[in-house]
Amino acid sequence: MSFIHPKTIDFLSNLKENNTREWFNDNRSGYEFARQNFSDFTNSLIAAIASFDSSIGTLEAKDCTFRIYRDVRFSKNKVPYKFNMGAYISRGGKKSPFAGYYFHTEPNESFISGGIYMPSSNVLNSIRKDIETYSEKFLGIVENSEFKNTFPSIGSESLKRVPQGFNPDSPVAEYLKLKHITPNHSLPNQVLVSDELLTYTTNIYKKMLPLIEFLNEAIEQN
Repeated sequence: MSFIHPKTIDFLSNLKENNTREWFNDNRSGYEFARQNFSDFTNSLIAAIASFDSSIGTLEAKDCTFRIYRDVRFSKNKVPYKFNMGAYISRGGKKSPFAGYYFHTEPNESFISGGIYMPSSNVLNSIRKDIETYSEKFLGIVENSEFKNTFPSIGSESLKRVPQGFNPDSPVAEYLKLKHITPNHSLPNQVLVSDELLTYTTNIYKKMLPLIEFLNEAIEQN
């Protein structure tokens, strides 16, 4: 399936309002429909991405999709389920250390993203070194007008100062402060449930490709 079915959105909306094991078990058929729908869309998305980025290799939806069950062991928030569905498509799948493509389905909060989230300190340091060393190339990617119009933000969490060992007067100083590099594009519900979703999302990811390649070149050196 090349779109997210309205029944999937309805299930997630109802789960948000009824986030208990009892409700979930009583509505398991709705979950199974939503899970299969998201899995089918993810498989379509993997094939579409592989057509322009062969580095992701051979993946299936099960390699990329996240469980709906929350790990509440160390959390004050004890609700048992997420009310979203997400997939991370990158070489090696969802646990990969490489930059990739992320798709997030959530009622009224869906988005298309990617890049690198919560990298290890060594990986982040390698990325920062390449951003500083190849600043002109990096800025040519992230400050391109089409890229900026597509991705208003490439990261919302930053350090207060440029990390030690990097030039605070560098033209990429603000980017060196980023804790994650995650370009983000909001996705309205009307696009999410339309036949245009796969083509729309694929075109967004194509615009992200130069950044993914830049990040992965840095990560490969780590």
